[in-house]
Amino acid sequence: MRGITCARWVAVAAAVVLGATGCGGGGNGGGGGGGAVLTASWGDPQNPLEPANTNEVQGGKVLDMIFRGLKKYNPKTAAAENMLAQSIDSDDSQNFTIKVKSGWTFSNGEKITAASFVDAWNYGASLKNNQKNAYFFGYIDGYDKVHPDSGAQTAETLSGLKVVDDLTFTVRLNQKFSGFPDTLGYAAFAPLPRSFFTDHAAWLKKPVGNGPYTIESYTRGAQMYLKKWDGYPGADKARNGGVTLTVYTDNNTAYTDLLAGNLDLVDDIPAAQLKNVKSDLGNRYINTPAGIIQTIAFPFYDKAWNQPGSEKVRTGLSKAINRKQITETIFLGTRTPATDWTSPVLGTAGGYKAGLCGTACDYDPAQAKKLIEEGGGIPGGQVKITYNADTGSHKEWVDAVCNSINNALDNDKACVGNPVGTFADFRNQIGQEKLTGPFRAGWQMDYPLIQDFLQPLYYTGASSNDGKWSNKEFDTLVNRANAEGDPAKANALFQQAEGVLRDNMAAIPLWYQNGSAGYSQRLSDVELNPFSVPVYNEIKVSG
Repeated sequence: MRGITCARWVAVAAAVVLGATGCGGGGNGGGGGGGAVLTASWGDPQNPLEPANTNEVQGGKVLDMIFRGLKKYNPKTAAAENMLAQSIDSDDSQNFTIKVKSGWTFSNGEKITAASFVDAWNYGASLKNNQKNAYFFGYIDGYDKVHPDSGAQTAETLSGLKVVDDLTFTVRLNQKFSGFPDTLGYAAFAPLPRSFFTDHAAWLKKPVGNGPYTIESYTRGAQMYLKKWDGYPGADKARNGGVTLTVYTDNNTAYTDLLAGNLDLVDDIPAAQLKNVKSDLGNRYINTPAGIIQTIAFPFYDKAWNQPGSEKVRTGLSKAINRKQITETIFLGTRTPATDWTSPVLGTAGGYKAGLCGTACDYDPAQAKKLIEEGGGIPGGQVKITYNADTGSHKEWVDAVCNSINNALDNDKACVGNPVGTFADFRNQIGQEKLTGPFRAGWQMDYPLIQDFLQPLYYTGASSNDGKWSNKEFDTLVNRANAEGDPAKANALFQQAEGVLRDNMAAIPLWYQNGSAGYSQRLSDVELNPFSVPVYNEIKVSG
């Protein structure tokens, strides 16, 4: 799960960056026997690169390069297409037979079998392994034994997973979930080699996968060098020699390095540069819709924000935010005011329906003030929106949101930003439930289904439900939607669940986010996929 509370953070001094990159890829050019190497901006992952323990964008970028799963999401449409899966069959949306294609290996030469998936999923689900994406395996029978909500773990493996033969395994879910096959392109479901289990510490230092690239080296806080894997058996082979991911403290510095010829690719154009980017880069600037939404979340574990009537306060705050003005003046068309809690990128087939937020997302200062008063007023008399300050654009929009709230309420102290120095500290405060007010949040889709925007974030006990919101009606609707075999009917139930989000204002939807990128003259065939991640393997490098 890729919360953008976890995304686009950076962590090293510019001096280190400049020393590491050289000019346009420099010393690593031509590596891997498939052309020159490109350099791209990056941020250190929160955790080591275990597929089931990575739920943020920076780590996800690397997993997308070094792993391939049963499904792969089309880089243009996001449609879930078979990759290592020969077939995924079910007669009842609860029992699935999965056949794995033959001929695939990991980069160390080990054959990929049905056990490569079953062992990886059992590891990811196990409570003792403390994997952030364990929740993804919660649909599989036996999850309550290997990862109980309370008490001791009473089983080592999921009873719903069975290896049938070398290339076949079965999955039994604990409820019907018609969309289950489409989730299997997410990195948490990637296969793992035996070395992951037999020498785990060594594997973490240099992960071994089965994707188009291999990790050659990684210096935390500086850079990671990925090399094209010449033996990769897939059709989507790397069209360059490799990728050097360089860590930046500030995306403005990365942008400056791009213009100076010290960097080839920046996939997060800072807000401060949007007014210049078209003149700076011309057709080397990419601005395209992505499956990302920005929100403001609330700490429901704090009674001040979770008492009768407080939903009126949260709704009033939503109505005090002038989304149109903020997206136009700060983001210059790279954001669109949100009218629901998902993303238009899903399309109607994926479950998107515009306008589900209704008037709760309309800017209406008079109504905002009235609702907040009816709800008992802002807890403590002031809204403090917490955000991490180590990226370039969060301060700008948080300040703008607070200015909008202050203007609507005729109180210049009603809202202030509350910066936290680093992303790591920000995430730690969230995880330790230390926040006493709203905080920046959001979501970058893992797979193109409405379920992915709702259940991971708002279902009781879900892994990315950072605010600890809980609502039985919402949970029931999600369960019914998952069990519905007809996709259209399932989407309608998920949309009803969005209505529950609206009535309780469990989080304030702000805007849908485009993917933005800029690249050097050395590169061609540069595109962002619907997840806003560069399609690295398709990029060609000259020189």
